[in-house]
Amino acid sequence: MSRSVTFTLALALLSLATTTRLRAQGSSEYGSGLKFNLSPDGTKYARIIMWNQIWFRSMQMNPGTSVNGTPTDQLTDVGARRLRLLGYAQISPRYLILVHAGINNQTFVNGGASGSSGTGGYGQGKKPGIFFHDVWNEYAVVPAGKKPDGSVAKNTLYVGAGLHYWHGVSRMTSASTLNFLAIDAPIFNWPLIENSDQFARLFGVYAKGKLGKFEYRLNYNKPFATNQTPPTSGTVVTPDVAVDNNGVSKMSYGAYLEYQFLDQEANILPFKVGTYVGTKRVFNIGAGFYRQPEGTRYYNGGSLKPSDINLFSVDMFADLPFGDKKKNMAVTAYSVFYDYNFGPNYIRNLGIMNPGANNPAFEGKRALAGPGDARPLLGTGQIWYTQAGLLLPKTTDKPKMRVQPFAAYTYKNLEALGKAGSYYDLGCNFYLDGHHAKITPQWSVRPIYTDKNTISDYKGEFLLQAQIYL
Repeated sequence: MSRSVTFTLALALLSLATTTRLRAQGSSEYGSGLKFNLSPDGTKYARIIMWNQIWFRSMQMNPGTSVNGTPTDQLTDVGARRLRLLGYAQISPRYLILVHAGINNQTFVNGGASGSSGTGGYGQGKKPGIFFHDVWNEYAVVPAGKKPDGSVAKNTLYVGAGLHYWHGVSRMTSASTLNFLAIDAPIFNWPLIENSDQFARLFGVYAKGKLGKFEYRLNYNKPFATNQTPPTSGTVVTPDVAVDNNGVSKMSYGAYLEYQFLDQEANILPFKVGTYVGTKRVFNIGAGFYRQPEGTRYYNGGSLKPSDINLFSVDMFADLPFGDKKKNMAVTAYSVFYDYNFGPNYIRNLGIMNPGANNPAFEGKRALAGPGDARPLLGTGQIWYTQAGLLLPKTTDKPKMRVQPFAAYTYKNLEALGKAGSYYDLGCNFYLDGHHAKITPQWSVRPIYTDKNTISDYKGEFLLQAQIYL
């Protein structure tokens, strides 16, 4: 398989049930996609999904940044945000298997294979390693569809196991990466990302299903090992600052419960839709949690002490067509409140596809979050995130392009920082053929902390994404 081909996860666009569901998220010409019937009646089948998300970026770097050894204030680059391949099969009416692999975050200077550095065939940023994102099996205990008496089942139960994405906390914790409203997720929606999980996945067991208009998902998992050392100043420990250190990790558990007032969403796959582009009437409210005992550790009184990870959220999602049906306008909105507790003063800094490193010669005030495009991502405290988009009216009866401007706002009040911070995103989706082919420009602004109580500046970045999936 050529690494120049980008794959994207069709995620919530993948309904096993009907072509109508597929069309609701993409193009009418896509139909059921790359689907292969394994039985004459189509009840046994396999599907393959491929896609690409390529980013062009122009970014203002945090103070104190160097890139490839060169002091840098501004950077322009092109990289692969996601390259994925997903396949699943309904090999009997009750049994489903899924495998999902790919790469993420490859730039001109990072994201390459382990050990790649310097110049040459395995230089920095080159030949990234493909890995499994999901591998799980599922069995229908109480399946969907028609019951023996001809009525439609309103209550369902499915159980599964493997490296899975059936999470709690929030709707966006199980977000589809194929049909975001904004250019990407805010990342703090995946609170364990690449620390005690594997790219937002965990090994474990799960149960999911429907109870009337309620949709539920429960999970019980074994977190990956973490062993970070709490910070020190020279030989003196810094007290009451928790870091990811779970020893022999204890089992975690979580859940997410959602009430769907209007149209019912499919839950055959875990991936939640970001926008239906005016083809579905949805209004949901939900709540979820995640807990891992002794997931972090911190110094207190000269000794190392454990702390539990307790995460909670409430959220709302609406996707509502309005006005003249021929114009097909719609508003999409999502709002979520997170209450995160990872232990005292826990904080994590991160930048997506961050090309920056510390400039050792820099003499000014460095960004507390670090170099490049890093920002305080998440920590113990509260985060409120809201996004909204407006699907503009059709200009013809069968337009190929649809236009959807959007905006997003984040408010972070983290215990490790004495001052709350605001983050802004503004952009527009240009749907050339639904989510199957779209172009998205976005401008984002982040605060720059030079100490825990001081926001000294704001930095911006312009992103332009080209997405295609099959």
